[in-house]
Amino acid sequence: MTTPLLNDSFLKACLRQATDHTPVWLMRQAGRYLPEYCATRAQAGSFMGLATNVDYATEVTLQPLDRYPLDAAILFSDILTVPDAMGLGLSFAQGEGPRFEKVVRDEAAVAALAVPDMHKLQYVFDAVSSIRKALHGRVPLIGFSGSPWTLACYMVEGGGSDDYRLVKSLMYSRPDLMHRILAINADSVAAYLNAQIDAGAQAVMVFDSWGGVLADGAFQTFSLAYTERVLAQLKRSHDGHIIPRIVFTKGGGLWLPDMKDLDCEVLGLDWTMHLGKARQLVGGIPGGPGKALQGNIDPNILFAPPEHIATEVRRVLDSFGRPHTDGSTTGPTHIFNLGHGISQFTPPDHVSALVEAVHSHSKALRQPTP
Repeated sequence: MTTPLLNDSFLKACLRQATDHTPVWLMRQAGRYLPEYCATRAQAGSFMGLATNVDYATEVTLQPLDRYPLDAAILFSDILTVPDAMGLGLSFAQGEGPRFEKVVRDEAAVAALAVPDMHKLQYVFDAVSSIRKALHGRVPLIGFSGSPWTLACYMVEGGGSDDYRLVKSLMYSRPDLMHRILAINADSVAAYLNAQIDAGAQAVMVFDSWGGVLADGAFQTFSLAYTERVLAQLKRSHDGHIIPRIVFTKGGGLWLPDMKDLDCEVLGLDWTMHLGKARQLVGGIPGGPGKALQGNIDPNILFAPPEHIATEVRRVLDSFGRPHTDGSTTGPTHIFNLGHGISQFTPPDHVSALVEAVHSHSKALRQPTP
């Protein structure tokens, strides 16, 4: 597990250290937009067949890295593995989103919840170890989980939702039950991410995919507080290396001042937030505390012609401004990513245009001004 990293730009940027280019990886970078992924998924027979098979999970995690010069790998899995291990019965119908056989909507269902035995998730940790070994130091490996609130949305709704009616009804009418669900989820997520770190994850990310659907006030009480509970329990280092922690709240840009003091290294942003403004709010100053920023191009730019993709990449990089370049201290840094996951309909060649534009323009931005 101690193979030296050939490309550590992602980890350095997470820790607000200077890099020679802006590192880039993509949320959902191993996915249906890649023909090789679709071929492997067909072999596996189902999404869960893919995610629970160590060899398949390793293969699809590495596929985008074989195609593009990305600066990080992310574990191939799903955010709903934790509630599945709680016994809620996760399934994926072809062409549909995830569904749970059991839902959590009343006192009896909440009383039955407990932090799952992590042995039920051993297939995830085995995949982390296998991927880390297969990477052989090419790039770092990111582990991840859904946030306590996002997991609760699926557990109460029974799947995805357009209006979050059921989960918000429970939250407003029985906040005691919602707090109980969230506390169990937070402790489960912390144990899950710590086990991924033990297995070889070199950074971990909390996806608060549905934090942005909450009202102001409710976000702080029912989402942010429980993300804090997760972060407080996470391992800070492993094998002598710091393990950066990333928090991404879709639709959470207006709460950046509330997230400024989160006990994490990186804040992810969706495409609604201006990176320069975010840098002013939370990016910190050279030598002082602050957060690295991750994001935040609109994934739909990838349907435009390559030259338009390159223009938009330059605009996003320019909006952050000149990155920190002083190797002797820390300062504001940026990790390029999408503002949410990549669409399954994305032309693979367009991703090449994006990655190339990020690397070339970010290197140019670091050149000293005459």
